[in-house]
Amino acid sequence: MELEAIIGLEIHAQISSKTKIFSGSSADYFGKEPNLNIDPICMGMPGQLPVLNEEALKKGIKAALALNCRVNTYSHFDRKNYFYPDLPKGYQISQFEFPLSEHGFLEIDMNGAKKRIGITRLHLEEDAGKLTHFQGGTLIDYNRAGVGLMEIVSEPDLRTAEESVAYARLIQKILRYTDASDADMEKGMMRFDASVSLRPVGESKLYPRAEIKNLNSFRSLETAIKFEIERQKKLWADDKIPAQNITVGYDDTNGTTYFMRLKEGSDDYRYFPEPDLPPIILDEKYLEEVKSQLPELPDAKYIRYLSEFGMSEAEALFLVEDRDLAFYFDKVANLSKDAKKTASFVLSILVGRLKKEDLSLADCKITPEHLADLINLVNSGSLSMNLAKGEVFEEMFVLGIEAKAIVAAKGLQAISSPEELEKICKQILVDNQKSVQDYLSGKENAFKALMGQVMKATKGQANPELATEILQKVLKS
Repeated sequence: MELEAIIGLEIHAQISSKTKIFSGSSADYFGKEPNLNIDPICMGMPGQLPVLNEEALKKGIKAALALNCRVNTYSHFDRKNYFYPDLPKGYQISQFEFPLSEHGFLEIDMNGAKKRIGITRLHLEEDAGKLTHFQGGTLIDYNRAGVGLMEIVSEPDLRTAEESVAYARLIQKILRYTDASDADMEKGMMRFDASVSLRPVGESKLYPRAEIKNLNSFRSLETAIKFEIERQKKLWADDKIPAQNITVGYDDTNGTTYFMRLKEGSDDYRYFPEPDLPPIILDEKYLEEVKSQLPELPDAKYIRYLSEFGMSEAEALFLVEDRDLAFYFDKVANLSKDAKKTASFVLSILVGRLKKEDLSLADCKITPEHLADLINLVNSGSLSMNLAKGEVFEEMFVLGIEAKAIVAAKGLQAISSPEELEKICKQILVDNQKSVQDYLSGKENAFKALMGQVMKATKGQANPELATEILQKVLKS
């Protein structure tokens, strides 16, 4: 019997707001002393009333719109009742019956073919704290409790682990592009729950599923799904078709899943409307305003790089993978009006230099404005490309100062005087008679050798185009 996997993902991404979703405590908890970013609201003290963070709401809406979701003009929060030690109130404020948004989709690229993955909903909720287990006990850090979360629930449209990772990676990029979430998995800002079931190919029925909880990397997501598919295939082969939904954990060390409990349903959580928060009522004018603030998204940017700038697919993919680098590139290209030279400087020289020093773009001292000025100096004939890519760029990278100041201080202005270049070229021909004879006998490489001598004599300051033209004229004469 041929089986196919039916996979759905729940992606939990922390909202990049300064404060928690219902209180004024800082949401910047990573690396902080335990239980420092807490307050009576997120700790569920009696008599404390939550207030919705407007920034968190707006970023949730931006993410929903970028995921092609319909944002509901009416939604409200619910209490999801369950007890865990890291949930101080004994319930979580979430959304159930009336979520913020629904009915979205994304298209993933699998080996050149597009596949649409439906998104059931994106709703808002609060995060729980963090448990640290050790032999003999458990420590609880409530700094994360109350930080805003987006839960993005897919339709069961995924069929392989590879599709699941491609979808999750695209979600991460979009959340970063919209500045809705940093989605940094190393800091626990993005986590996955993957539901996996099997069915005979050709059937439309959905069989009981296993939900793999709290996967925190793309590698774990892929490995866990692959293992779970194989585990369930063995059950089907032994005629032990799963009869109930279950929750499983993932052992990252061994790459295996393990049974935790029967899967809870909505009835187990005893949802009811959150009495301490009013409904969220949005008007179309506000939604249009938020929509107008969306940036160009990764897929659209990729297509533009190919069509407008003539980039290779590899170059375009490399740029769109990193939001900050893509935004940096766009700003330089817009200022310099030269996308080709911008790509040359950004993709090879700048990125290579950052890698060499093990730095991020945030550490770079060269602003987009400064790099655009450097390119403009080259295009105006005021600076040779060799000096721009070499000595001048290096000084800019180390010192963070303008190219013009470096060129002026070091006397690196391009030699663009036809008379001066003609005098230099004539002297080069006198000093390199063999190369001259080689050129006159039809050896094209001899011209390159002579040009090299011109650039050497001018310490790289000769305007290359003008020098080439004059050298050719002198040789013909």
